[in-house]
Amino acid sequence: MARDRWLARDRLAGAAPLVSSPEAVLAFVMTLRSFGALLAGLVFTVIVTTVTDGVLHSAGFYPPQNQPINDLQSAAATFYRFVISAAGAWLTARFAPSHPLRHAMILGYIGTVLGFLGVVLTWNAGLGPRWYPVALAVLAIPQCWLGGWIYELRNAAV
Repeated sequence: MARDRWLARDRLAGAAPLVSSPEAVLAFVMTLRSFGALLAGLVFTVIVTTVTDGVLHSAGFYPPQNQPINDLQSAAATFYRFVISAAGAWLTARFAPSHPLRHAMILGYIGTVLGFLGVVLTWNAGLGPRWYPVALAVLAIPQCWLGGWIYELRNAAV
């Protein structure tokens, strides 16, 4: 009853109510949870790949930071980035409030955009073979689909 009076008063004053219904609150919370799921997968992927790169530099598998990597090193990096990114997509699907595969795919679309940004920024930088950043951009969607699919497959079995 009091809520209705406040809403009527706001309508008369020409102001939109801050919260119009419980459904609006639920939609806002679901949006925050979706954003959090995407952020968790992205942050996980960035942190784990950065740590892995650092470990492989320290171990001598990669050359010093100012020298380019070769095809073998690029192939190894592509492989472990694929696995780590699929795990990040799995994490996104795990934390998604609904539609886990859709959330994993959105992470893949974000990864594709970031990957093509990497292609543009590193194309003439001489950091390694040119196929490497292209492969990262192209594989973003399949690896995220795989992570989301694994989550859904494992979750359906439970």
